Amino acid sequence: MENNFSEQKHATPTPTQGKVIIFSAPSGSGKTTIVQHLLKNQAQFGFSVSACTRNKRVHETHGKDYYFLTVEEFKQKIDAQEFVEWEEVYKDNFYGTLKAEVEKIRNTGKHVLFDVDVKGGINLKSYYQNDALSIFVKVPSLEVLEKRLRARNTETEESLQRRLAKVKKELQDQDKFDIIVVNETLKDTLVNVDEIIQDFISPKSINQIT
Repeated sequence: MENNFSEQKHATPTPTQGKVIIFSAPSGSGKTTIVQHLLKNQAQFGFSVSACTRNKRVHETHGKDYYFLTVEEFKQKIDAQEFVEWEEVYKDNFYGTLKAEVEKIRNTGKHVLFDVDVKGGINLKSYYQNDALSIFVKVPSLEVLEKRLRARNTETEESLQRRLAKVKKELQDQDKFDIIVVNETLKDTLVNVDEIIQDFISPKSINQIT
């Protein structure tokens, strides 16, 4: 598996540019539900659509769910340094974040939401630095996560065990994120996340605090 992120630093943002909010989590932790809640209920957010080389599924739309590219098109964009970060998950199975997609949203003044895997989240934080808030979402325990994954009824026992092994590895990187959120009760988690993001977007001044 290969991954990379652009070494070319972004330009200093103008005051009108939005921030970057990154959600990463092991599978089944609930990050996608959180991101969808934020997008549905707050107009200040925009979602960054990733690019990939896998086949488009029947219900998916190019430019809305993903930018579906051929392997050759993806590699050309790598060579042209058009990605903030990219990863080759399996041979010729690429995923990446396009610089133009992120800046298009930020330049409207909206804040960009990311729903990415753990490696992608770490790379995005490294690129955007203080302009980004990285949030790692996890469940209270591996036992709870296994129960949620089994409830989906979409995995064989072998694939489930592979996924749980990956989760254990991803949990080792949780301290590389700015905030760790334990998603025990979704309702409470959504309230907590709203507060965390608002504090990042509009931090209280010392005068407000005192």
